[in-house]
Parts: sequence; structure tokens; C-alpha cells
Amino acid sequence: MSSRRKINAIIVIIMILIAGYVLYMMGYISKPDGENIPNIVFDKDEDKDTLTVLSVSDNKVLWNDIKIDGDCDKSTLEKYIQVGDQITDCIGIIKIYHRPSDTLLYTYKFEPAPRLPTSTLLGNSRDVSPKDEGAHFKTILNLREWWYYTVVFNKDCALPGWTATIGFCHMAWGDLRLTFKPDILVVTLHSPDGKEYGGLINKERKEILGVIGSSTLEANTPGVDLKFENSWAKGKSPEWHIHAEDNEIDKDHDIIIDLDYFASYPYWVQSNALFDKGNGNIASYIFTGCEVTGEIIIDGATYEVEGIGHHEHSWSLGAAKFFIKGWDWCHMRFNNGWNIYYSKYYLTNQILDQKTSRINPYATIIITTDQGETLTLLEDIDITTQQTDTLFLLLKMPSRFSIKAKTSASQLLLKSFNINLNLDILAENTYDKTWKFPTYLGMKIGLCTVNGRIQWSDSDEDHDIELIGTGTIWNMRKV
Repeated sequence: MSSRRKINAIIVIIMILIAGYVLYMMGYISKPDGENIPNIVFDKDEDKDTLTVLSVSDNKVLWNDIKIDGDCDKSTLEKYIQVGDQITDCIGIIKIYHRPSDTLLYTYKFEPAPRLPTSTLLGNSRDVSPKDEGAHFKTILNLREWWYYTVVFNKDCALPGWTATIGFCHMAWGDLRLTFKPDILVVTLHSPDGKEYGGLINKERKEILGVIGSSTLEANTPGVDLKFENSWAKGKSPEWHIHAEDNEIDKDHDIIIDLDYFASYPYWVQSNALFDKGNGNIASYIFTGCEVTGEIIIDGATYEVEGIGHHEHSWSLGAAKFFIKGWDWCHMRFNNGWNIYYSKYYLTNQILDQKTSRINPYATIIITTDQGETLTLLEDIDITTQQTDTLFLLLKMPSRFSIKAKTSASQLLLKSFNINLNLDILAENTYDKTWKFPTYLGMKIGLCTVNGRIQWSDSDEDHDIELIGTGTIWNMRKV
């Protein structure tokens, strides 16, 4: 009997040790060496997707000793944990660890936003080949062609909430009247508090009829293979690397940008080719909601960055300069993880302070809730310019405009959901470039803030979601 008792005692001890190990690994008990694990009480606000500190056991507890895993914004946290500190924009599973003891303290689950109804799209509208990504302007038709990459950086990286735009632009002869420098490089950095670096430079092109002679902007096929002096972009979907530097763009600062883009699925915004979209001589496709990582060097200081970006490639006939009088373009990133792309082309001079456009075939609104995997297209679009900046003479550039968008009558599958989008877009920090006599053309490129709401109905309930975010804008006007 005594041996049986010993065996039972050993079994009990083993079970206690196993249970203790499991509880330790789950974070319910601390290390046996007596690590001082703080007691932090959080308030979880599901409506605002926020964790707020209600109390902390010691006013000298460092946030650096706390590891926070999950999709959230930690940018407002300072050195010590204080009552009232907030972890915001929480999505999905958020885990909070104590670093010194490697202990899991808390696990919080935030329900994702309700699923927005998506558009049913044809397969060829989401198919971009390496040939499509390459150069199209090397023809006697003298095509205009643009490649550009933009990004809104995360609020917890080294450049929180900043935006960057890198553009390689082959303009058509005559876009800049009597200007023989139609190759353009754009490199801009803008911060939410008004800092600005970079700008735009246009260089001479010596080629004749688009095919004979040299060009400052060199482009090859297949894939993206661009070079503008010391700046370049290279890659094939879904990955590209962009390197940008040019001392002439910003004479007061040295800027070097190295960014890697990773995208999901493309979408052909427009093409005059019915089946193979890449065969159109007027075409544009986008990759939106791209994951972006890299580094930026400003005056010798290196910043590690990450964020969500957008890539667009478009081309058109040189003759388009005769009927396109301007455009508005914007990629918006919202706190709930959504991205919205907006573009509009104007066929008349935008001289008046306010212009509205109802059911305009040259306006586009595309929403993605999952970084480009699924899309919701709204075709009934009403745009109102609320504020403008006068560049010179009659040339006005929008600095604030509102958008109302909903499904059109032709969108039979989406119409029943009664989707309504309202956005207010305000240019906060931008680089403005003007070409005066005889060109009379202006551009506004930079950072904007966005506020709005989206409503829709489905079989479960009526949904009403507030939208708050930051965007990159690029507007053009010409007389």
C-alpha cells in the first residue's frame, strides 16, 4: 500500500507541475524568479475600437516593457503607462505581453466591421500582365504615360501619418505648351504637422515622334522597369522596389527613398479595349491597399517606415491634351482598415469656384475593405468643390471638396443594399507646382485629411460607419 501511495503522490506532483507550466505559458502566473509583473486594468470600448488604461499598479511602468501584438494604433503612448492612455483603432485579436517575464497579460477580441457588399467583376478586369506593366509610349502615336506610387505611413512607425508620392511621368508633346521638358519626376514627403520635402522636376526630352533619340525617363518592358537619372522603379506584380533621389527637386534637403510594395489584385479602372484591357491606347489600372515597407533618409537621418500604399499605371493618346482640362485623384486610407480610391477627369475649364457633376462617366469611386482583394464600385457620383486656391489668372485648384456616391440604377446586384457614401476631403499639406505663360497648368500633390460616413442595408440590419482617414492627393488644372 505504501508503494501505491508513493506512486499516487508522484502522479499528483507531476500533474501539479504540468498545470503550473500550462498556467505559466498562458500568462496566469509569473516566472518563479519573482519578476515584478505590473497589474494594468484596461477598459475595452467596442464602439470606438479602443483600449483605455483605467489603472496601473506602479507609475514607473514603462510602455517599452509591454509588447502589444495585433492591428492597432499605439502612436499616442508615451514613456510611462498612465491612467487614460489609449490603444486605438483595434481590429481583431489584440494580445498584451510583459516583455521582461515573457508573460501574456491580456487577450482582447474586437469584432471586425460589418462586411460591405462587393461588386461582381469580370476576370479580365482583374488581370494585369508583365507586358501591361511595361512601357507603351514608344510608338509614333506619342502616348502619354504615367507610373506612380503613393503611401500613407503607419502612425506607429518612424514617420507617423506622413505621406509619400513618387511619380515617373512621360508627358505628351504639347502638354506643357512650348516647353521642351515633358519628362517629369515627382518625389514628395508631407507630414501631418506641415513638414514638406521634395517636389517636382521636369527635364528635356530629345526624342522625335516618341521613338527616335534619347529620353530622360527610360522605360522598358516587361514589368515595371523605369529610370529617371538616379531614381528608378523595378518589379513585376505583385512586388516592386522604388528608389528615389534628386538633389534638384529639393535644393535645401537631401532625400533618399527606398520602398518595397507588395500588392494583392489589380483592377482596370478604364480601357478602350473590350477584352484584353492592356491593348487599349487609353487605359489605367490600379493596385490599391498595398503593403509598403522600407526606409527614408532625410538630411542623413534614417527612418524605418511601413504603411499602406497605392500604385497606378495609366497611358493615353497625346491627343487627350485637347479635351482633358484637369483631374482630381486621391487614395484614402481609413482608421478601420478600409481604402478608397477616387478619380475624376474634367472636360471643361474649371473656372468657377463650385462645380457639380451628377452620374459622371469620368468619375470613379472604388472601396476595398481587405486591401484590394474585393472591391465595391459606386457609379452614381456627385462632386462639389467647396474651396479653391487661385494659382494665377483664372486657374483655380481645389483645396476642399465633398463627394456623394451611391450605386447607380445599372448596378442591379448592389442596388438593393442602398449604399450611400459621403466624404469631405481637405488638402492639408501639399506641394503646388505651376507652369505659367504660355502653359497655364498647375498641380497640387500631397497630404489630405478625410472625414465621412457610409451607410447600407442588408438582411441583418442597417449599417452606419464613420470614416476618418488620411490620403494622398494629386490634382491638375489647365486653362
